[in-house]
Amino acid sequence: MRNRSHRSRAVLAVAAAALLGVAGCDATGGNSPAPQGTTAKVRPSPKATPAWDRSPKSVAAVGDSITRGFDACTVLSDCPEASWATGSDTEVNSLAVRLLGTAGAAERSWNYAVTGARMADLPGQMARAATEKPELVAVMAGANDACRSSVSAMTSVAEFQADFEDALGTLRDALPKTQVYVSSVPDLKRLWSEGRSNPVGKQVWKLGICPSMLGDADSLDAAATLRRDTVQDRVEAYNKVLEEVCAKDKYCRFDGGAVFDYRFGTDQLSHWDWFHPSKTGQAWLAETAYRMVTAKKPVA
Repeated sequence: MRNRSHRSRAVLAVAAAALLGVAGCDATGGNSPAPQGTTAKVRPSPKATPAWDRSPKSVAAVGDSITRGFDACTVLSDCPEASWATGSDTEVNSLAVRLLGTAGAAERSWNYAVTGARMADLPGQMARAATEKPELVAVMAGANDACRSSVSAMTSVAEFQADFEDALGTLRDALPKTQVYVSSVPDLKRLWSEGRSNPVGKQVWKLGICPSMLGDADSLDAAATLRRDTVQDRVEAYNKVLEEVCAKDKYCRFDGGAVFDYRFGTDQLSHWDWFHPSKTGQAWLAETAYRMVTAKKPVA
């Protein structure tokens, strides 16, 4: 009996020790101190969120006529050398030149923007840009979605969002970690306000430049005011989409509305059409993009 009692106590002790061991590991998530005389296993820390690379080694650009430098050098013509994103013109000092130097920009920057492009065209541009495997893609698109023949012809906010998400998805399918800088859509109503004081500019606008905003430039009646306000509201909605969609992508930075908020004057506008940026305007866009890309933290 004494032997059986001794064995029973021994079995109970082993069982209790085993139970305590299980409770000390699983029930507390493995954080209980290890028994004396043993070595605790240290779990690896979770990986930190990837840091934004403030000095990418290659740049591709997508977007519309602004990124093509339209009317920055000669009338009614693209001037990619004056592009804020990838141009070589020393007056502009483009984003690519600031990041890569003159020689580096010539070798490792690409401009796939197309004059007249809308957000629906961005997925195709992204696909072409991805073939170069850039470390940064600079995006400026959306002005042509609002600059239509009429208010009713503007791209809907839902379509705009779907197209932008499609564009980012196209890039992510090919290049999951490539960084993206997204510019806000410019303030089109300020373009009207600044340019309407110039008789030549108003004559050029009659050729069909952004009729939804710039048409009948001298009219201040209720209908014209409502039309311009509707276009402005749509631009603001586009910018909200750009901000919100970009925020969901850890490798994307929005400019925080810097381009939309910029209080530009006529010196920053092309004196051929009083709509597109001049070289001075392109230089400001380049400076702003560089500041955003190289900032330690994104703009809140």
